[in-house]
Amino acid sequence: MRILILGGTVFLSATLARDALERGHEVTCLARGASAAPPAGVRFVPADRDDGPAAYEGAAGRWDAVLDVSRQPNHVRDALEALADRAGHWTFVSSGSVYANFDDPPALDESAELLPALAAGLISTPETYGEAKVACEHYARDAVGDRLHISRAGLIAGPGDPTDRFGYWPGRFARRPPSPVLVPDARADDSQVIGVDDLSRWLLEAAESGLSGTYNSYGDTYPLGEVIDLAAQVAGSATRQVAVDHDWLVEHEVAYWAGPESLPLWLPPSYSGFRSRSNAAARAAGLRLAPLADLMADCLADEQAKGLDRPRKAGLSAAHESALLEQWQSQAATA
Repeated sequence: MRILILGGTVFLSATLARDALERGHEVTCLARGASAAPPAGVRFVPADRDDGPAAYEGAAGRWDAVLDVSRQPNHVRDALEALADRAGHWTFVSSGSVYANFDDPPALDESAELLPALAAGLISTPETYGEAKVACEHYARDAVGDRLHISRAGLIAGPGDPTDRFGYWPGRFARRPPSPVLVPDARADDSQVIGVDDLSRWLLEAAESGLSGTYNSYGDTYPLGEVIDLAAQVAGSATRQVAVDHDWLVEHEVAYWAGPESLPLWLPPSYSGFRSRSNAAARAAGLRLAPLADLMADCLADEQAKGLDRPRKAGLSAAHESALLEQWQSQAATA
């Protein structure tokens, strides 16, 4: 197949490019190339999508499949204007953030209510990410119709993750010398991640078969405690876990989910639906998931290659974690 990836230099899009090459496809990546170079073996078209439809002039001819991961509605709209009539199949990678409710709504499948689409002309920001992805979906449906696969991805984990989220846990347990690990007292809470390799394989197989429709591309649901225990097991660590109360963590400004001084995978109680979406439709359509232990091992190897003691984009710093544990244990001793 002749495949065009709008991106191809970072995380998921780079994985797609590598995997498509390994599957024997002719692969072109269109991107600025400012963050990283595309994988060796692809044809690279340097372009800035802020330039509008003209950005796609280097992507001439017909394409058996186009895959787009953008979060910017204007980028998606312009790409469709330039390429939709020349694409046999179109994949848009959306997000579970499009859903209006993160608690337990009546439906946790693809029929759940969506956020309103971001108004035309507006640019996606972290605060409007979900609305922007809804607008992108609308543009794609209008332009491509039954040649469209929308993949609403959950939290994507794996080597190369620029957010540093999932890898925090195996990397933390592997840190030396061993020290107690602060964990949220939320062992029974659900968690969901999908490995980048599993998602890439699913997207490419869907493109190869011409699959159309909208699917939640999520991993299976696991209790958070089991995920953290697996991280310790994969890291070969028997380090003591110190479970800290939810309200105490919030009071001491430990962040949810991601970002500096956070506990990745830990979410507010009101976000129970965000971490337990149904992947049944995607499973039935061919989504296959590797064992979670394999994903954890891949993430640990990636963490070790990057450096376990490096400054992180997500997770607790060693100094902050130590201070929090000292406060928590001192408070518990005097209670």
